[in-house]
Amino acid sequence: MKLLEQSCFDSLSLEMDGMKLNLQRGCTVPVSETHNDAAAQTASSVPPPQTSAKARPPSEPGLLDVTSPFLGIFYRAPKPGQPPFIEVASKVKEDTVIGIIEVMKLMNSVPAGVKGEVVEILAENGALVEYGEVLLRVHPEPSP
Repeated sequence: MKLLEQSCFDSLSLEMDGMKLNLQRGCTVPVSETHNDAAAQTASSVPPPQTSAKARPPSEPGLLDVTSPFLGIFYRAPKPGQPPFIEVASKVKEDTVIGIIEVMKLMNSVPAGVKGEVVEILAENGALVEYGEVLLRVHPEPSP
């Protein structure tokens, strides 16, 4: 629900193992047909996600936060055993890939979105990250 609220989409439909989930922004939709009552009961007993920001304050003023565009598992390297995409002191541009976030078995590249030098890497390899969570901080490159 959090992903839908913070996206530009108006609806989300998901069907897995005979269970259907339909979410729409700004309106209530009656539950149509549940093929798996046990899954529906489990889903209804799950507490809502916490809204903790997991980010500590910047170590110095003027740093830019690179945040997670998805909820999922963050990986710093393209494959296990390979070097990370970036390290502290790496220079990044807007399109530099800084990691991968796995969402429902799909691997999504995460671009830096800013230009500068990586100062802090906050997200750990293999950690669950939330939408909007700070992954790393960048000292911006001065504008020409």
